[in-house]
Amino acid sequence: MSEPAPHTAFHDTNRIACGPLVAVALAVKAALTADPAAAILVFDDATGKVVDLDLRGDAAEIAARYAPRSGDIATPSDDAPRGRGRPKLGVVAREVTLLPRHWDWLALQPGGASQALRRLVDDARKSDGGRSQARAAQERAYAFIATMAGDREGFEEASRALFAGDDARFAAHSRSWPADIRSYAKRLLADPGATRD
Repeated sequence: MSEPAPHTAFHDTNRIACGPLVAVALAVKAALTADPAAAILVFDDATGKVVDLDLRGDAAEIAARYAPRSGDIATPSDDAPRGRGRPKLGVVAREVTLLPRHWDWLALQPGGASQALRRLVDDARKSDGGRSQARAAQERAYAFIATMAGDREGFEEASRALFAGDDARFAAHSRSWPADIRSYAKRLLADPGATRD
């Protein structure tokens, strides 16, 4: 498994924390302790959507609540003795619903249904040309700007530019927005992992 997506917290229009959820939660708790009326929103960098945090208790309780669990992050060890059988590949089981004709076709494929589905997905990813990643980045950035800049000057035009893939027009129409909002939207468009600074 990969490392969990970082999160980013904004106090009004200013970014106050970015990084692992536990660190962001503790920063938000500290900010709310200093100013209980503060308007703070926390965004998941993977989706651009607002997440609600449970900030009850002291720092230790919050840290325990949001610290990654042992199964959340893969921790391979080169020194660990290898057991018999196939190595762990990080396979995740999920439900797939197909029509009977699809199951019939998969049953005829060498290696069985799972291997055939993996091959099909890999082939589709290779021929995608990055379109799925670009669309996900646009949707991630839009979720964020709709929340933080939906009532700001240039939002409609910036949104159109965002989905048209016109970075120059997006920058021009969002120029009047607060710097942290512009910066974070730009980073969400580029790479959600790039927000860790």
